[in-house]
Amino acid sequence: MRIAVTGAFGYSGRYIAQRLLQAGHSVITLTNSPNRNNLFGEKLRAFPFHFDAPERLTESLRGTEVLINTYWVRFDHRLFTHHQAVANTKILFQAAKDAGVRRIVHVSITNPDSASDLPYFRGKAELESNLVSAGVSYCILRPTVLFGKEDVLINNIAWSLRHLPVFGVFGTGQYKLQPIYVDDLASAAVEKAASDRSEIVNAIGPETFTYRELVETVRRSLGLKRPVVGVPPELGYWACRLVGLIVHDVVITRQEIRGLMESRLCVDTPPLGATKLTEWIHCHRETLGRQYTSEMARRVDRLSEYRSN
Repeated sequence: MRIAVTGAFGYSGRYIAQRLLQAGHSVITLTNSPNRNNLFGEKLRAFPFHFDAPERLTESLRGTEVLINTYWVRFDHRLFTHHQAVANTKILFQAAKDAGVRRIVHVSITNPDSASDLPYFRGKAELESNLVSAGVSYCILRPTVLFGKEDVLINNIAWSLRHLPVFGVFGTGQYKLQPIYVDDLASAAVEKAASDRSEIVNAIGPETFTYRELVETVRRSLGLKRPVVGVPPELGYWACRLVGLIVHDVVITRQEIRGLMESRLCVDTPPLGATKLTEWIHCHRETLGRQYTSEMARRVDRLSEYRSN
């Protein structure tokens, strides 16, 4: 099939594009970084998103059978917002329908909530509703935290453990996460692209951790003895703001802290992925966290490749 994947020069989109090409599909990508190095060479052609010109976006998608969408933003910033991301994704869905795309595989989040005051989860719920009513076949994949060589969260936990004298978890740290390996998510996206069934699937990994257990797992694997202590969420936020000034990044937002502490990254369903985070960390313990991974640098620098940890 001819399949479009968003963000093939980024994180999850790169893994999905690789899987699609290995399966023999013809692949294009829609991206905000068309000048970033194309690791796939002539096998993959890149088109700008053209959210400001939907007719051009439609033409880019003409002849495409399936769209796999990973486009989103992690937090609100003066350069990008959840509101804008929701509006842009709706434009993308409509352009796909107008182009004759028969199926959309969309990456969402566990526990989206249209009634939430957290823009991340509210925005994801709005997009799910929009897609379900779009009149095309769909699969909505709901992952929690992704991990892999280019990930932000696990790597930066490791970086903090390597560089800071103490690691603070927000509150008790007893809220849960179910991380999924990015390539397991990519494999599922490719599998669902070949289906015709409209469905919503929780995309979680095989292990469940409390946040404190996650941090302590990373610490043990790296052979470190940093104390892990509970801190008031607001104090933890300001400590992260201080670190952010040093590394020129937004380490975490108040909304992300709330999302963690509300256990929105945990569901009671069977795992979709098979790769265990504990085993992956053990295999990458020599390189994990050696360098800080900046979310803002990825958003601002549209030329450099994503660095593997």
